[in-house]
Amino acid sequence: MRRVSRIAVAGCATAALAVSVSACGGTSSDAAGSSDGGKGKGIAIAYDVGGEGDQSFNDAATRGMDKAAKELKIGKEAVEPTDGESDADKVQRLTQLAKKGYNPVVGIGYAYAPAVKEVAKQFPKTSFGIVDDATIQEKNVSDLVFNEEQSSYLAGVAAAKATKTKTVGFVGGVNNNLIRKFEAGYVQGVASVDKSIKVKRKMITEKAEDGGFSSPDKGKEAASGQIDDDNADVVYHAAGLSGQGVIEAAAAKKVWAIGVDSDQYLQKPLAAYKKYILTSATKDVEGAVYNLAKQVQDGSAKGGVVRADLASGGVGLADSNPEFKKMTDLQAALKKAEDGIKSGKIKVKTTL
Repeated sequence: MRRVSRIAVAGCATAALAVSVSACGGTSSDAAGSSDGGKGKGIAIAYDVGGEGDQSFNDAATRGMDKAAKELKIGKEAVEPTDGESDADKVQRLTQLAKKGYNPVVGIGYAYAPAVKEVAKQFPKTSFGIVDDATIQEKNVSDLVFNEEQSSYLAGVAAAKATKTKTVGFVGGVNNNLIRKFEAGYVQGVASVDKSIKVKRKMITEKAEDGGFSSPDKGKEAASGQIDDDNADVVYHAAGLSGQGVIEAAAAKKVWAIGVDSDQYLQKPLAAYKKYILTSATKDVEGAVYNLAKQVQDGSAKGGVVRADLASGGVGLADSNPEFKKMTDLQAALKKAEDGIKSGKIKVKTTL
């Protein structure tokens, strides 16, 4: 996919509403739009805050789109967000993609819920998807959601087994229900190993528009405070692009970082810090996006809530770091926790 700079996208956002989204980037050439559904010209995704290159949530969606385009031999287009945009901006973006004939059209992130709900009604024969929101009840909308608290529980077990200072950290991007699920699972996982371990917690911002998911400098500051002031030697983030700053701070102090959404040990832009990325709590956004595109192509897309959990492999914990694999006591504890969650013996709460 052709990468589009944030500056270029922002410039497009200030243009007249009649300007096509394709003027701001994407991969597909302009074509006459259609609202009559069918298989469409391919898959389109609209990025969440942080956009392409976050090495996390949005990039996982990109991989799902790219896989669908390659394997299903369909077109693709992705559009970046703009700073401080409104729901109306999102509605315009999704409408333009649907008019072009894309099917499915996927909003990456819960912030797209109002826009997806509105636009889906206007294009009843087009399939829409939204990641991390289960509130839309339209027949042509697939709510792609995950049990993040389960993978975060495993991250907490790993942190508790890896810490030497008996203090670990959590940095969340924005103080909302979704990120509190990550926080809750992590805290429970730590406590399952050793209740005396302290968990220092920090939400970067109260609102997404204040940069909680898109400011590596703020992530670095939050993690540095936990490491320097609180003596945390493992820090887990659920902060999107801001998480890159968390990982950088951990590497600078030679302590462990735990990534999120994608296996961040494998991300090339984070290669300089990979030695200090112990593991990542993953969720298969890639698979969710790809599967929806495939269902549209074979005519089986039905809409409704599509939930991925530990038992289905939709969430999990990465094991790419060789040092992580060497920690036998940690591996045993993780196996026990995984088995407990899958069997239902361990019930992971979504709030503290």
